[in-house]
Amino acid sequence: MKYERLGHSGLTVSKLCFGGGSLGVGTLQPGKVNNFDQKGSNEVVARSIAAGITFFDTSDAYLFGEAETALGGALGVKRKDIVLATKCGLAWGPAQTNKGGLSARHIVQSCDESLRRLKTDWIDIYQSHSPDRITPMEETVRAFDQLIRAGKVRYAGICNYPAWKVAQYQALQDKLGCSRVLSNQVEYSMMGRGAERELVPLAKDSGLGVIVYQALAAGFLTGKYTRQNPRPEGGRRSNEEYDRRHAIDRERGYDLIEALQEIAPRYKATVAQITLAWTMSRPNINSVIFGVSKLEQLDENVKSADINLSEEDTARIDKLTALEASRRGE
Repeated sequence: MKYERLGHSGLTVSKLCFGGGSLGVGTLQPGKVNNFDQKGSNEVVARSIAAGITFFDTSDAYLFGEAETALGGALGVKRKDIVLATKCGLAWGPAQTNKGGLSARHIVQSCDESLRRLKTDWIDIYQSHSPDRITPMEETVRAFDQLIRAGKVRYAGICNYPAWKVAQYQALQDKLGCSRVLSNQVEYSMMGRGAERELVPLAKDSGLGVIVYQALAAGFLTGKYTRQNPRPEGGRRSNEEYDRRHAIDRERGYDLIEALQEIAPRYKATVAQITLAWTMSRPNINSVIFGVSKLEQLDENVKSADINLSEEDTARIDKLTALEASRRGE
């Protein structure tokens, strides 16, 4: 496993981050069904830690809190050895006034509930799941800082914030004398490198950590989707609703898959492993979140951390996925 400091902090995380949205039993979203009960969660988490993964990310919204409960139960005494991140802000459960968003009330209440489900006294990185267009940003910034001062949270993080909003957030924290936001979690893959336009340069300049998700482009970059078999049985993208929600340029993607199928045998690797290895190697990308639907996928994903792509293969992938051709995440 490879490790890296998150942004300009003193916090070190594994380059692969286990996506806690994999845990629990039920439909996480259309086309994505979780099948890890508590026993299965215990096993996959234990094997992740044994493989050197020290970074776990989840959210209170995943399966209505069940994913947090499963992760908390699985960590046990190992909690002290890992970096634990979770999120708040998405509305879920029975419709209620103030259920969702980034108001101070909701942030503090959600933190207490997550601590209980995760069976821990502190959260290493507490993140807003997405920007809130209604709540004043000052209220949100102060609420996260309050949790840090109370010792319930070590660092504040954000997710899915565009570069201009990150800059606004950082400026407000400095003005108020609040703790600086540690990281931004964003969608990024070979099929969508738009974060490289503004967000990654801003992160590099300001010391912001960058955590990425959907590195496999919602399953497309596993290699199972090809021109010959565009809708494989059991594939998430074979669900038309899911595929629409995660739309990509399929023709461009098929060209990329064919190239990855040529590259992979040189490393005795799969297309998915080459994809993850490339993503981990990108400048200023600190950690890459991955999910699993079965235990075997964990072992396969972890092997990607041992792959060091040649300059020639990296250049070929870079050219095929050049930002100018990217249509997602810009």
